[in-house]
This record gives sequence, C-alpha cells and structure tokens, in this order.
Amino acid sequence: MSHLRIAILPGDGIGKETMPHAVNCLHAAAEGHFEIETESFPWGAEHFLETGEFMPANGLDILRGFDAILFTAAGHPAVTDFRSSWEFVFVIRKQFKQYANIRPVRSYEGVPTLLTAPDAVDMIIVRENSEGEYAGPGGVVHSDWDNGVALQTSVFTRAGIERIAHYAFKLARERRKKVTNITKSNAMLHSLVYWDKVIEEVSQQYPDVDYGIMLVDAATMKFVQNPAFFDVIVTTNQFGDILSDLGGAMVGSVGLSPSGNVNPERDFPSMYEPVHGSAPDIAGQGLANPIGTILSGALMFKDLGQPEAAQRIQDAVATVLQSGLKTRDLRGSNTTSEIGEAIVQAIRQP
Repeated sequence: MSHLRIAILPGDGIGKETMPHAVNCLHAAAEGHFEIETESFPWGAEHFLETGEFMPANGLDILRGFDAILFTAAGHPAVTDFRSSWEFVFVIRKQFKQYANIRPVRSYEGVPTLLTAPDAVDMIIVRENSEGEYAGPGGVVHSDWDNGVALQTSVFTRAGIERIAHYAFKLARERRKKVTNITKSNAMLHSLVYWDKVIEEVSQQYPDVDYGIMLVDAATMKFVQNPAFFDVIVTTNQFGDILSDLGGAMVGSVGLSPSGNVNPERDFPSMYEPVHGSAPDIAGQGLANPIGTILSGALMFKDLGQPEAAQRIQDAVATVLQSGLKTRDLRGSNTTSEIGEAIVQAIRQP
C-alpha cells in the first residue's frame, strides 16, 4: 500500500476553518486504498505578526521532505500584501520550480450562475507561474517627488515559455485536445510577440491538438458568451491570475475554484491551494466555503497518482452541491462545517 506525506499549511484567515475539512476529505478518500500522513505548520502572515517571520529559515528544507503541500492563503490586514506574497508564497513557488499553475474552472448542477449555459463550463487555465509580469525586476526612483518614476519589467525566457507550453499540450491530450493561447501581442510588441512565437513552435510538435490564439480582451468576452469554446488555456502569469477569478465568478463563486502550483518534473513537492484569499472580513464566522480547498486536495491526489481518490472527492462535492447545501457565497445559508462534514459523508458512502 502506497504512503503519501502531505504538508498542511492552513495559512491565515478562513484557512484555519476550511483546512480541517479538506484534511478530513483526504483521509476519507484514502481509507482502505492507501496511507496518508499529514503534518501541519502554522506559517503565514499571522505567524509573521507573532514571530517576525512568515516561515522559519529552514522552512523550504522542511517542506522538501513531503510528497506535496496543501495550502490555503496568506494575508492579514496588518501585513502588507506584497510581503505575504514575495516573502512567503512566491518563495515556495519559485524555489520549488512550481512553474505550472493549474486552475480548473467547472460549473456544478445546483449552483446558480449568471451564464445562460452554465453546464457548458469545463476548462483548465494553465498559467505560467514563475516569470512573466510577476518576475519582479524593476524599481522606483524619486518616489515622493513630482518626477517620480516606477519601472516593472516582465521576463519571458524561451525555456520558461517552452516548458509551460509543453505542459498545456500534454494536458490537452488527456482532455478534448484543444489549446488556446491567450495573449496581448498586438500591444506588447516584444514580450508577448516572443511568447506567441515560441508557443507556435511548440504547437508543431503536437499535430493531434487543435491550437488557436486569442487576445485577452476578446477572451474575456468569450468566457461569458461561449465558455464551451475553451478546453485548455495557456497564458501568462498575470492574465492567468485575472482570468481564473473571472472563471470562478462564472461558475458561481471563486470559493469553488482549486489550483495547483506544479513542478511537473517532481524534483520538488508541488503546492495546491484554493484560488481565493484569506478573507479576513469573514474569518471565524463559519461563513467560508471549504470547497476550493477540498478540490485542491483532489487535484493533488490526481497528480500524486491517486486518480480514483481524486474522483471520489470530486463526485462527493458534486453530490453535496446538487443536494442544495451551499455556503453564503453560493446564495445559501449553510456553514463551513456543515458543507465540509456533508462532503466527508458523501465520500464514505458506497
């Protein structure tokens, strides 16, 4: 029987409420099939306020020994957002070479949406996760004077573009064999013209996959007007970040959206997390939707070679949503615990 070691990072805010239910779902889906061992670490913005550090200096060494990481979100009103990102979350993503950010967007029966054909939504956004617009180079000169200047430099390397493109095309082969490159090369004449050129070259190696290109402004309209058009989307760091939030809104709530920060070569553990943030405004009130974290666990199981366990979790989520149980973000009145416990029960049913 296989044995998986999972590092648990509840993070901040609502993460401390949603994570226990996600862990319960992991154990329920694994029961009788394989062994799972979890260990929790209290790192994040709240940890920073208490100790002066988001995670200990040897935090990466600790995480390196696990098969995967399940995380919620980092953020607290007393801590500047960019510090939570650049001193914690981005450190893990970049140092563990989690260059593929996978964000499925799926609609569920029983969940109301504003779309005319919500049952048609089933796409995966493959977001380049290590460079692009979020690479970091830049600076500010004369910040507080009338001649202040801010520069932010995007970074696009051939190696970075090629590897995310290969990931997207291989993923499409497992689905409906269609990849759409979402870009803005009509305006960004160097970086995204180069992005398009390299992805086009990679596409030639996958003649069995239908490849197309679409500008991001047109894609936002197509998301709403005809979401069934999309299968696998490959896009840049910033565009993937924005489009996945739009996708969450399309299917009823970003609270339903899982994601994975994946190191495809498995040289390092991948990290899975819901798309939503720490939501400090509702923390501690039992209002948070645990499904994004729970489905992130399912995505993790699939990548770790346990697709049946992943499917058990996904089916249980669909069953609970179809039954009418919903948290406030889905226009319901059920609590975090009620949803989490119902999903665990659904997993354990034959």
